[in-house]
This record gives sequence, structure tokens and C-alpha cells, in this order.
Amino acid sequence: MALPAAATLELRPRARLDIIDVNRLLAEQGSSVPSYPRALYCSYHTTAGYLEQSLCARMAYQPEAVARFVRSFQRLFPPEAPYLHDRMELREELSEEEREKEPANADSHLAFIGSGLKNCVTYLNPSRNPVFFIDLDGVHRSGARLRKTTVVGYNREDVVVRERVSIPVSHHAVDSINLKDPKVGFFRYVEDLIAQHRIETGRLDVALAPEERHAGLTVNEYETLLMKHDLREVLKDPFRFMVEKGKHILADPRAVPEKTRSYAAYDLIHMFNELMEALRISQSALERLIVRATGGAASRFLRLRKQVSFLVAPGVAEPPATIVQGRYQSPILVQWHQGDVTSRTLVVTLTRFS
Repeated sequence: MALPAAATLELRPRARLDIIDVNRLLAEQGSSVPSYPRALYCSYHTTAGYLEQSLCARMAYQPEAVARFVRSFQRLFPPEAPYLHDRMELREELSEEEREKEPANADSHLAFIGSGLKNCVTYLNPSRNPVFFIDLDGVHRSGARLRKTTVVGYNREDVVVRERVSIPVSHHAVDSINLKDPKVGFFRYVEDLIAQHRIETGRLDVALAPEERHAGLTVNEYETLLMKHDLREVLKDPFRFMVEKGKHILADPRAVPEKTRSYAAYDLIHMFNELMEALRISQSALERLIVRATGGAASRFLRLRKQVSFLVAPGVAEPPATIVQGRYQSPILVQWHQGDVTSRTLVVTLTRFS
């Protein structure tokens, strides 16, 4: 079988939430990419991506179960809640014309982050099961979006280099750091690493060091109101926007004792039931999760990951390889308890495909 093969698809979602089997589309085109022992699936978007293979396997690769799982987070972040990201008059980076067209989609960004959707995933033996491209914001007031995904099939992967990097963080207990910001210097370091080791096609993994606590990583749009306000509010109380928007939620849920607050709102219980049904988790585990999550520990409920990945492949001007990413994608370090920490340690791993 030929060495790394790639295919890029353009997708047109049919609904705001759409679950698209990328492998089926590749098969219809006669692509051999999913027949490789390994395949990397890459999304270029911040409100559309993939779930890890282990999670889809728990849901038996059933699109209905995946939809239930995703909808549980959409209940957590309902549309038209009071997100600052959606107040276009505050978005100083947008022109008047852009404000007219910009979708109000903070809920989709937060659902992407909270559910653990990823821009880049690796599947083993991908042809055996469907692989779902999950779009949370596929249709909006201006119509259906045009989405893009790239799939790379390969035989094996070899670690070329693994290094630890220290990233300074602020004194704020709850904060987010844009690792793509030139002032941080992280992306320049990674690009130099790729050039130094002459990677042609491979993967860049960025992980929090094992000793790091109260922090996570995601890839999303680093828009100030979204990251510095809306996400911060979610980390303080993951149910805040659901409580404020929900018609059946108590007006002041914090006034209810912790253990009884869990059962006070029908919408909250229904949301958890959908999530647990999708993941096939028992009722006793459901009750424990509700109590823990409603206690205010967002890290115990939101699926913020400890690692993010990027495809490394030749750019437009071949042959130099580069980090493959969408226009608005940034790796973001999120922390929800600072303590005495002044920096966070990341482990950077560069892998070559063959």
C-alpha cells in the first residue's frame, strides 16, 4: 500500500446539528484512505470536529447515540442565552458589514469545548466503522456553511522528538491563554521544531505534563469575549447559561442545598439522562455525576482534554511541511485554579507518518 495518502472533502451540512459519516463519503468517491491501518481526521473549524475513537466505540458508533451525547451539551449551552460573544455591538474586531453576517454561535463554541470535540483525531482500523464529522453550527441565518475536512491514511507512526516547554500563565485563577499568540512564542518554537526534523507528513501532539492539575487544552476561536468572559463563567458554574435560559429551572438554584439542587429542575435531569443513555452509564453513576457537577467543579463534568493535536503536512508552497489549521483555530490553555502556579508545562511530541 502506498505511503501516506490524503483526501480532502467539502461538506454541506443539512441542519445546525449534523452528523456526517466521512468514511461513507470517502467510499463513495473510491478513496482508499480509510483502508490504511491508521487514519488522521482533521477539521478546519471551531464549531465542527470529531470525537475520539474510544468515545464513539462506547456509543457503538451509532449516529443516534452520538446525537444524544451532543444534544446534552447543547442543553447545557442553549442558543440565545446571555453570551457576550453574541452581542455584536461589543465585537470591536468586526466591521458593520461583518456584524450583519456574523452568526450568534457562542453556544456552539462552548458545546464544542465542553463536549470534548477535537479538531484532529487518530483512528485505528478506520474502515471497520463510521467516522463522524460533527457540525454544531452547520446552518445559520445566512444559510448552510461550507465545511472542509482532510483525512490522511498511513501505515505506522514514529515519534521523532518529545520535549517539555514552559508556558507562563497569569495570576487569574480562571483564565485562558492563546498559545498561538506571537507574544507567547509557542507556535514559532513548534514551527522551528518541524523544520529542524524535516517532517513531511505527521502529527503534532501538545499535552499538559502529567503533574499539571486544574487545567485543560482545546482548539477553538480565541475571541476575547468568548474566552475571557463566557468560557470563564462556564468554568465557574457549568450550569449558569442553562439556568438563565431554561424555562423550568429555579430562579435561584444556588439557594437550594447541593444534594437537592440536583433534582430540582426537570431540564437538568433530562439533559443528564440523555448524556448517560448515550454513554451507557448506570443510574447510580448518573447520580454521583450530578452531585459532583452541581457542586461547581466544572472540570469533573466538562470534557476539557489534556491533549490537542494537529496534522503536519505540506502547505500550499510545497515541500515545506506546516501545521494544518483553519483560519480561526488556536490551541488554548485553560486553567480554573491558579494557586501558586506561574507557569504550566506542556509536552510537545512530533510524530512522522510512513
